[in-house]
Amino acid sequence: MEVALENLDALIGERGLSRLRWSCRRGLLENDLFIERFFRRFESGLTVRQARALSALMELSDNDLLDLNLARKSLADVDGTLDTDDVREVLSMLRKTP
Repeated sequence: MEVALENLDALIGERGLSRLRWSCRRGLLENDLFIERFFRRFESGLTVRQARALSALMELSDNDLLDLNLARKSLADVDGTLDTDDVREVLSMLRKTP
């Protein structure tokens, strides 16, 4: 029996996007602003891989996430297990969103 592997480079579906947006709600207004701008700019092109990386970032505390968004700390400083290409890509997208 063959098991279908998920295409991580496929665009995230509407249902997955809705769940992701819900899970990204934060306690600090500053983080919410970064995230809202991120979704306005990138939601139509988000891949499954990027969604997973964003979800991993959302597991962080509000203060750690804000420090990352403001480049006051690096991923290695906050959680070395998150220091991956995918998470760095999404963090870069969060930071450069006007």
